[in-house]
Amino acid sequence: MRNRNPILIVFLSLCVILIFVGASSDEPELGSARVVFQTEYGDIEFGFYPSVAPITVEHIFKLVRLGGYNTNHFFRVDKGFVAQVADVANGRSAPMNEEQRIVAEKTIIGEFSQVKHVRGILSMGRHADPNSGGSSFSILLGDAPHLDGEYAIFGKVTKGDETLKKLEQLPTRREGIFVMPTERITILSSYYYG
Repeated sequence: MRNRNPILIVFLSLCVILIFVGASSDEPELGSARVVFQTEYGDIEFGFYPSVAPITVEHIFKLVRLGGYNTNHFFRVDKGFVAQVADVANGRSAPMNEEQRIVAEKTIIGEFSQVKHVRGILSMGRHADPNSGGSSFSILLGDAPHLDGEYAIFGKVTKGDETLKKLEQLPTRREGIFVMPTERITILSSYYYG
């Protein structure tokens, strides 16, 4: 019988465990496209999960390509919970053209997944109907496991956490269940690349 090195056996066992844990990660792969929202507090860049929510990704990306989010705003900033972008049809300060309005008023099916609601995740807003997502979405400012499986996750922030931290420090007021900034946080412009 050969002499086995116990240190080598432990090392190889740990390697196998690490490979298995890494392979079973719930983190989906980001697509190559990136979107940037420019605000007076800094930029927020995010990417999409096309394998998780392809219809949602295409819908939001189309609104960005059409300039739909330009002059829109974050109507909700609840520290440690969410920063929520207003729906395009009612949140912009600039008028919309016909194509922007048609896309902005469209609703899409809820593409629910096993991806977790943690800081930086992008999650569709909706009404009571699970298939009522439109153009409003939230950027998670903390972990919110009670939202898991209830709202469609379609991407995550890739740059701009320092901007989100600035937004969390702004003065707010409570209106019903919403915590809202006292001053308008405008998305000055948006662009995409990749």
